[in-house]
Amino acid sequence: MNKLKLVFISVLVTVGLASALTSTAAAQGPESEKGLQKATFAGGCFWCMEPPFEKLTGVSTVISGYTGGPEINPSYREVAGGKTGHTEAVQISYDSRVISFSQLLEVFWRSMDPTDAYGQFADRGSQYRPGIFYHDSAQKSVALKSKTRLAQSGVFTKPIVVEITEFTSFYPAEDYHQDYYRKNEAHYKRYRRGSGREGFLKRVWSKAQSGKSKYVKPDDSKIRAMLTPLQYRVTQEDGTERPFRNLYWDNKKDGIYVDIVSGEPLFSSKDKFKSGTGWPSFVRPLVPDHVKEHKDISLMMTRTEVRSKYGDSHLGHVFKDGPAPTGLRYCINSASLRFIEAGQLEAEGYGEFAAAFKN
Repeated sequence: MNKLKLVFISVLVTVGLASALTSTAAAQGPESEKGLQKATFAGGCFWCMEPPFEKLTGVSTVISGYTGGPEINPSYREVAGGKTGHTEAVQISYDSRVISFSQLLEVFWRSMDPTDAYGQFADRGSQYRPGIFYHDSAQKSVALKSKTRLAQSGVFTKPIVVEITEFTSFYPAEDYHQDYYRKNEAHYKRYRRGSGREGFLKRVWSKAQSGKSKYVKPDDSKIRAMLTPLQYRVTQEDGTERPFRNLYWDNKKDGIYVDIVSGEPLFSSKDKFKSGTGWPSFVRPLVPDHVKEHKDISLMMTRTEVRSKYGDSHLGHVFKDGPAPTGLRYCINSASLRFIEAGQLEAEGYGEFAAAFKN
């Protein structure tokens, strides 16, 4: 056997082995990143299931794909046809030292309709059926308890019908489906509204949360008494403080940032980065539900303002020029924030966030 043949066969073997390894990886989902856990959820259209999880501190990646069926490496067209047994899903890589599986489940329940077993909103059929696919017995136990708590909470009058089944395989969807909400923002927003998902979630959870929050906005006289003139101007009159001459723009300590008015937790030092703008900048909120977006057409341009949910404080703006993993830059006024060091979280009543800062 001559040298040329040996080289050719060697190449074939190498390519064949690489192909086999690729197929195996696809069938099992993305390889586990060092120190990270996997969670796999189906909640209808995966376009709508990526954003809620990608904003969470402790989440590394969120991949759209297909799971729950026997078909190997299915395409979107095949899954959409409803004959593969797969359903659209997302697979989440997360650091369990920072965020728990139970916390991910809370976000899952608030992102879909757990009373509909035959699809989600405008998307009908088994290819859009909801599900929780546990990766180990611990996840199964947590999921069953979480489902029971939701059923007993009274949030939904209909039965909770989401199936909890053992994970078998996950196949990432085509590239154009990944981060669709960022790549095609206008279409995504139209679809989310038009499908009925957005309206449903707002109705259900705004009603469930009414009157239950411990974070409240005081009356104006109390706000004036508790804030400095600058803090009042920024939070209540939509002002902006000067860059590089504010309290937290260069703060490097571990801890969280809460609303100066209501105390609701907003951002974490773990998501803070040096943007060079002179204002505190974050890649995502600590509690996404506490940071609300509003269209801002002041200054003869269109921007996205961010305000706190309960305090209704003007915080700053969010821009699409941030680093990975979100690509976002939350540019926030220090005057809207109060910083709580990691060592003081328990004493200040924010103990649920302390674990993220423990080695």
